[in-house]
Amino acid sequence: MSDKNWFEQWFDSPYYHILYANRSEAEAELFIQKISTRLNIAAGAKVLDVACGKGRHSKTLAKLGFDVTGIDLSPNSITEARKFNGENMRFDVWDMRKTYKANEFDFMFNLFSSFGYFDDDRDDYACINGFYENLKPNGTLVLDYINSECAVKTMKPREIIQRGEIQFHIQKKLEKGFIKKKIEFLADGENYAFEEQLKIINQFKFTLMLEQSGFELQYIFGDYQLNKFDAANSPRLIFVAVKK
Repeated sequence: MSDKNWFEQWFDSPYYHILYANRSEAEAELFIQKISTRLNIAAGAKVLDVACGKGRHSKTLAKLGFDVTGIDLSPNSITEARKFNGENMRFDVWDMRKTYKANEFDFMFNLFSSFGYFDDDRDDYACINGFYENLKPNGTLVLDYINSECAVKTMKPREIIQRGEIQFHIQKKLEKGFIKKKIEFLADGENYAFEEQLKIINQFKFTLMLEQSGFELQYIFGDYQLNKFDAANSPRLIFVAVKK
């Protein structure tokens, strides 16, 4: 039995990327373009992409002319992301609960629900505090999370997803303040089982965490088209907050 946390095992597994291979690159690019325009990010701005995975958002940020650093806990993801290293883009293995480089970045992105993994609320606060420390004064954080209220309302208890020859059997449940997912499948003649969980964090809890860490909230969007947040119907909960 591994002594690693579930997120260290699952996110570093090649099967994680197979299961979520259908994530829309076009949608990700369009969102980055829209939010960058809305925030008027200047060419050459120093940007940190936290929990960057294989770098799909980092690549778009770099194409827009920003100086991008991507960090992620998964060594395998960072190995893949580093294939795209360039003059204005680089990657590093890092735990987002720790400050990466204090007062270094103009903008910081934490996207696609790359948060809420931890059982202990103190780890969530450590992340937010780290985000704050990484930014320059008046630097801006963009934090994109599921809208928990909508996610719970539309949650499917059981689902089967086919990816090539692999059939992923997924069970979801609510437990102790989390949306928990059990993922089982057969691959290469072996049975696998992984877990995944996201903490149920609503608009008000996020606002409290951000403000207690010193951020000033600027916007709350409800989707990747930057429409106004609606707690009952919006698929996303996207915060824009400034370090004061």
